[in-house]
Amino acid sequence: MISRYQRERMTVLWSDQKKYETWLQVELAICHALVRQKILSPHQFQAIKKKACFKAQDILAEEKKSKHDVAAFVTVVSKKLGEEGRFFHYGVTSSDILDTSFGLLLKEACEILLKDIKELLHVLKSLAFKHKKTLMVGRSHGIHAEPTTFGLKCALWFAEMKRNEVRLLDAKSLISVGKISGAVGTYAHLPSQVEKDVCEELGLEPESIATQVIQRDRHAQVFTTLAILASSIEKVAVEIRHLQRTEVAELSESFSKGQKGSSSMPHKKNPILSENLSGLARLVRSYAQASLENIALWHERDISHSSVERVIAPDATSLVDFMLVRLSDLLKNLYVDPKKMLQNLNLTRGLIYSQKLLLVLIRKGLSREKAYEVVQSLSLQAHQDQQNFQTLISKSSEIRSHLSDKEIKNIFHPQSYVQEVENTFKKVFS
Repeated sequence: MISRYQRERMTVLWSDQKKYETWLQVELAICHALVRQKILSPHQFQAIKKKACFKAQDILAEEKKSKHDVAAFVTVVSKKLGEEGRFFHYGVTSSDILDTSFGLLLKEACEILLKDIKELLHVLKSLAFKHKKTLMVGRSHGIHAEPTTFGLKCALWFAEMKRNEVRLLDAKSLISVGKISGAVGTYAHLPSQVEKDVCEELGLEPESIATQVIQRDRHAQVFTTLAILASSIEKVAVEIRHLQRTEVAELSESFSKGQKGSSSMPHKKNPILSENLSGLARLVRSYAQASLENIALWHERDISHSSVERVIAPDATSLVDFMLVRLSDLLKNLYVDPKKMLQNLNLTRGLIYSQKLLLVLIRKGLSREKAYEVVQSLSLQAHQDQQNFQTLISKSSEIRSHLSDKEIKNIFHPQSYVQEVENTFKKVFS
């Protein structure tokens, strides 16, 4: 179960306080690395580490004057450090701090989302096994096709969410990098060993090559991964919305005591949670597009990406966090109606078994074209006259010349369509 604390972590992660704490973490790691370079003494480093502090409101007030966030941060912290303050932010540029800390924050955001995904996978697996043999009609183009099970549908969602987990792990790895290489990435004022030492202390990989900034294809992979993840969530939501429609009524979201579906129609129970997820997925996809636009920057750096990331990073990660938790809760409380699923399975009076009849006739020696013509003609007649398909073909002299009563009866068994469910589950859940 995902705790309330877990859900609130994402909000805290993108707060001003956490941002400045992460900047300070990076700056102190740099100071620590300067000891190894003999630029700072161990005593000076300990003094900086002990005295370094800030109040977020002081930094924000200083930024109003300086019009520069990192410069304001450095000014406020340096004032606390006394003589050693001259070595704070030594030999680095703002983007060394910004991009390295951004990598730390995105890494942590990915870790939160990965926990959410694990919870959702648990819910999907439980639902899949519970309904492994719950028969329902499969649909293509929204039209009844052939029998399947609701468990298979849930297993499909599980398999896709596992792929999202892999994609997010890859994105987390790709974004977990830092750079301390200066204004154009040439290590002009500090050796690359400082970058290596800083990243090792912070649990990041050193960027192999950078300009003033870490290249934004890395960040774009995170946000495009979130867009795919949000789209997978929407896929489940859209299915629930379709299956909750009045004329289908195979699934429905929970409806709590005192809840109202409409201000004017007391009978309404609407799939509002699923609809909400569909809407939020559109937003997350738009953030992916913005992240792709950030890849092409002028020369060694411009800041056109910066304003974008200040919006899309907290928004996209927070939205996907919310969506994953909401979908897990929705599925835990989902109402599944196996009786209505079976009723709908039989709604076409046997027409969904037309392919099996087609294949049996082919095995009996008819050409595919002839068999298709015969079965389609009877299918259209059964549909138009609202007749039982099995009864109609049993009366067909052309069918009877090839099939016995027992052979006809054997065609109309939904269980024969789901004989591979166990094997499919082994592949998905192994």
